[in-house]
Amino acid sequence: MSVSSFEVIPAVDLKDGAVVQLVQGERGTGTTYGDPVEAATRWVEAGAETLHLVDLDGAFDGERKNAAAIDDILDAVSVPVQLGGGIRTEQDAISLLDAGVERVILGTAALEEPDLVERISGEYPSGVLVSLDAKEGEVVTSGWTEGTGLDPAEAAQRYESLGAAGILFTDVDVEGTQVGVRTEPVKRIVDAVDIPVVASGGVARIEDVEALKDAGAAAVVVGTALYEGAFTLEAAKSAVK
Repeated sequence: MSVSSFEVIPAVDLKDGAVVQLVQGERGTGTTYGDPVEAATRWVEAGAETLHLVDLDGAFDGERKNAAAIDDILDAVSVPVQLGGGIRTEQDAISLLDAGVERVILGTAALEEPDLVERISGEYPSGVLVSLDAKEGEVVTSGWTEGTGLDPAEAAQRYESLGAAGILFTDVDVEGTQVGVRTEPVKRIVDAVDIPVVASGGVARIEDVEALKDAGAAAVVVGTALYEGAFTLEAAKSAVK
């Protein structure tokens, strides 16, 4: 991921084989937006340079349940894909990277076994994004249901030292709500590390995208706002050129 230019990355979150956007990661709050391959190809045609895929069933249950749909997306698009949700082992991660996933996103697995990041990064130096999801200032895990007691900025520094290529920071308190972003938590992590920070959560308008760029993020993941037509991908990209 380039740190010299800011990237707007559409999210394709999958649940039960369909595109779903949740509110604050809570089961039962999802809005469905149709076929994953159609969504992925639509965003690429609109100018997406990377896609952000999450197996929501995998995030909740600890095993990848939308693998077939994800394989179909990989076959259908030619842009880099970063993938998270249910990737719990080194074998899982390496097999996905070998299959053409650009970056695997490790959340629960990285928190439970930090050395996993070091081992995978040793083979794929640009292959691991560590997902740090924060609720009320604390890193949470297991589909955002369990607290860890960890400070996000301190955790980011630890994973940088273990070889992570970047940090994916999700502000769970505003995720999926379209109430706007909070830049201070993002800036704390940006200031703590030298690797790229990808921000996620709360984007409601183009000004939020611009604010995250100004906070020093390397990229932003946008889901609900794009699916609901709050702005277009093309407009967001133009705003942060």
